[in-house]
Amino acid sequence: MRILILLGGLLAAAPAWSTPDAHTLFLQHCAACHGGDRLGAIGPALLPENLGRLRPQEAARVIAEGRPATQMQGLGKVLDAAEIEALVAYIYSPLPAVPEWGMDQVRASQVVHVPPGSLPDRPLFDADPLNLFVVVELGDHHMTLLDGDRFEPIHRFPTRFALHGGPKYTPDGRYVFTGSRDGWVSKFDLYNLQLVAEVRAGVNLRNIAVSADGRYVIAANYLPHTLTILDATDLAPLKVIPVTGADGKSSRVSGVYTAPPRNSFVAALKDLPEIWEISYADEPRAGFAGGWIHDHRADSGDGAPAERFPVRRIPLDDYLDDFFFDQDYLMVIGASRDGGRGQVVDLDTARKIATLDIPGMPHLGSGITWERDGHTVMATPNLKEGSLSFIDMGSWKVIKRLETLGPGFFLRSHENSPYAWTDVFFGPNRDAVHVIDKQTLEIVKTLRPAPGKTAAHVEFTRDGRYALLSIWDMDGAVVVYDARTLEEVKRIPMVKPSGKYNVWNKTRYTEGTSH
Repeated sequence: MRILILLGGLLAAAPAWSTPDAHTLFLQHCAACHGGDRLGAIGPALLPENLGRLRPQEAARVIAEGRPATQMQGLGKVLDAAEIEALVAYIYSPLPAVPEWGMDQVRASQVVHVPPGSLPDRPLFDADPLNLFVVVELGDHHMTLLDGDRFEPIHRFPTRFALHGGPKYTPDGRYVFTGSRDGWVSKFDLYNLQLVAEVRAGVNLRNIAVSADGRYVIAANYLPHTLTILDATDLAPLKVIPVTGADGKSSRVSGVYTAPPRNSFVAALKDLPEIWEISYADEPRAGFAGGWIHDHRADSGDGAPAERFPVRRIPLDDYLDDFFFDQDYLMVIGASRDGGRGQVVDLDTARKIATLDIPGMPHLGSGITWERDGHTVMATPNLKEGSLSFIDMGSWKVIKRLETLGPGFFLRSHENSPYAWTDVFFGPNRDAVHVIDKQTLEIVKTLRPAPGKTAAHVEFTRDGRYALLSIWDMDGAVVVYDARTLEEVKRIPMVKPSGKYNVWNKTRYTEGTSH
């Protein structure tokens, strides 16, 4: 079809062209693997919320050239540049409405690869099961089980695409659970080196948590606006909790963590100024029965009463994007990514007790605490400013702001270490890691383990003697340091390793690590 346009009062014929129909192209070339609704199938969901780590330019390259070590084949010989550009714009456009992913969909997605109780109860390897590390390798979507004494890999598992939020263990360390951005929760038997069960708990997942008794797994979802509770035995869904406020407005869930002494999960909500406490106790906790809301709208699936996991709403002055607990799990310390201030919330009284003067964009999900001069100190990195904030947890006043070489993402220590380690994740100095004396609050050494490559995420061995650091590069490594001398001990090649998670530290909720 030729289009007539008016140029200087004369009719002229325009060249024949048409805008590519991205929806039709998607159905023809992408829907078989990624679902006609873009929610994912054998391939990942293609939604802006799920593509946060993939830039549009890189997405265009993947469409044209494919992705190595996956079933994604390049379409560069089939589609022209305009069609690829239209597909990129389409997959980065939000859905018109929040997708449905309720109990029926969760239950239908469950896959049990190995029946519970059918595998031996002893590890197949000779290593301390409580000093193992799981290393997430984002570069090719694997995770490596690492011996924390010999620093030798034991096994390498393929994982779901784009793990997010950190793996979580059962108390004995035998099983580890992972969550992917696509909402898949997977259970691995570390003793027998096998994937044993999977289920899709949502469409876009932020993180998961495991109850302190190891019986339940909970998934925090951006899409849909739900919290999904699973049986840790085989990942069967137990309850899907719609996340809505008193006014009926629904909310994404920013994150959820377990509070062991309370026998509960605590969740931060992205779009509501509230946090929720969800009890997983068999009986209501003494003294805390009041304030629990028995949500009859929640889908408990197999006939279990909706009251099984009651919700306690705690109103706040502002939203929380991330948070951490004090060591007694009485206080939640959190902040909004764009709020510039932190909040301290007393879980027992269900009220805010202090405001923290933390400018910029504090990353309290990486906050840590320790004892200094008879006081408990907390520290947090900043995603926007090159600084660390140190706060007295008695007065909730800032003790010091320490300038760093740039904004950081992770802060880690260990109860047996005199030092805290922080990366400089953003900016030109991303290859630097600062080591800070926890008593003087001064930088004692700046390490550059791989000049020009991002260095991040330190995790300690069970005894705190060694610190393991990641080089976030396709040709990356886990670098092992003596935690006292700060000298390099070993370098283990890995494919863009992100986080490393020590069984002991993560199951004993030790001081200095994230929970």
